[in-house]
Amino acid sequence: MTQTSPAREPDQNIFLYDTMQRQKVRFTPGTPGRVGMYLCGPTVYSDAHLGHAKKEVAFDVVRRAFLHFGYQVRYVANITDVGHLQNDADEGEDKIAKRAALEQLEPMEVADKYFWSFVRDMDALNVMKPSINPRATGHITEQIKLIEELIERGHAYESQGSVYFDVRSWPDYGKLSGRRLEDQEEGTREAVREEKRDPRDFALWKRAETGHIMRWDSPWGVGFPGWHIECSAMSLKYLGEGFDIHGGGLDLQFPHHEAEIAQSEAAGHAFARYWMHNNMLTIGGEKMSKSKGNFTTIQDLLAQHDPMVVRFLLVGSHYRSVTEFSEEAFESARNGYRRLTETLNEIGRRLPHAPAGHDADVDAQIRLQRDAFDDAMRDDFNTPKAVAALFGLTALMNRTLADGNLPRGTLEHARDTYQELGGGVLGLFAQAGAPAAGRDDTEVVGALMDLVLKARQHYRLSKQYAQADELRDTLASVGVTVEDTKDGVRWKR
Repeated sequence: MTQTSPAREPDQNIFLYDTMQRQKVRFTPGTPGRVGMYLCGPTVYSDAHLGHAKKEVAFDVVRRAFLHFGYQVRYVANITDVGHLQNDADEGEDKIAKRAALEQLEPMEVADKYFWSFVRDMDALNVMKPSINPRATGHITEQIKLIEELIERGHAYESQGSVYFDVRSWPDYGKLSGRRLEDQEEGTREAVREEKRDPRDFALWKRAETGHIMRWDSPWGVGFPGWHIECSAMSLKYLGEGFDIHGGGLDLQFPHHEAEIAQSEAAGHAFARYWMHNNMLTIGGEKMSKSKGNFTTIQDLLAQHDPMVVRFLLVGSHYRSVTEFSEEAFESARNGYRRLTETLNEIGRRLPHAPAGHDADVDAQIRLQRDAFDDAMRDDFNTPKAVAALFGLTALMNRTLADGNLPRGTLEHARDTYQELGGGVLGLFAQAGAPAAGRDDTEVVGALMDLVLKARQHYRLSKQYAQADELRDTLASVGVTVEDTKDGVRWKR
């Protein structure tokens, strides 16, 4: 299903960095008012890691931004459940098959187990579900058809039951990464040299050796698809020729995305019009790596940190920048996110008792912060600047809240701005994938807290201090702090 944005005219001034053109360009959709996006999804053979979190949150924000700016979005993210061999090579074991043997499960059991694990992780990080979530194993027919087109056009050849793309038949191979064919690494394995015309040719279909547990019939014998062909087949099927945006991690630029472009265009299909790549993350200043012992799954991370703090840390750096995961970074993210939520909660607390009307000056300043946020997101989805605009809104509201009672209309304006921009676009102010609290929930919580604080004040005036302290301690145990100030009692999360 295509996600529909709020009713507004699509914004024509969105700029994004196109990896192919190596510059920031104005985004022009192929179909007015609509955006077709394809994201290279996970290979579901193990629990998702921090690299997945970076990528998924980055492109979730891009998608949300297009919705915010008035577009309808079809967002397709594949699931690789066959064909991805160890070390991203054309030789060796299939990652799913290897894990199936290790866990003594059927391959589809492994794929389903880790697919649902991935879904739970994404829900926790408040990542919207794709419009379409196609699996490689469900599109074998489409992949075979695309391979047949390549063979017919002279860009692929069969060899001993496998089929390879002939890179020398397509001079543009390498145009995304800027790697010239003559500079690309020559293979060294004799077995590879014997089966391929050129060591740099990549597999479209692999012959299934005896005992290989993932196998399908094909015109070239029993086998399974290569890793790259699935994304071409599925993106073209669900988004059509010349779709708008193809996204993925910077590590997929070569060879995966190069292979996608070459095989799609060589088969006669117009492929993605814009390419977007997110950068990597580091842990304690070093790139995450299993060999370095700093490899962390999303589940392990969420056992230690609030999911919204994790997401806040991720959106706090630009998608094309490196994101640092460290205790210092998390502490900064916790403090920053707390500043936003405390102010939002204070607005909710004051709303039920606020007088009617608007403060025109404060409303105008809120609109300035909204404009700053939108300008940042139009500029290649600059989330650090967008977050800065939210902090500008927070400073404004803290200052004006301290000066006196703001009217209800202005408080609602501020609350809605937080929820629309911070919640709707950046995906914050939610827990475990649940929608951020709406106005009714906020007001109910505020009203209940007023009752609790009145009860505590009654205990204090009656000199029942033990009961007053018990109320305060109970609130503290669930993360609510009560403060006695010169202007009265205040609470915050």
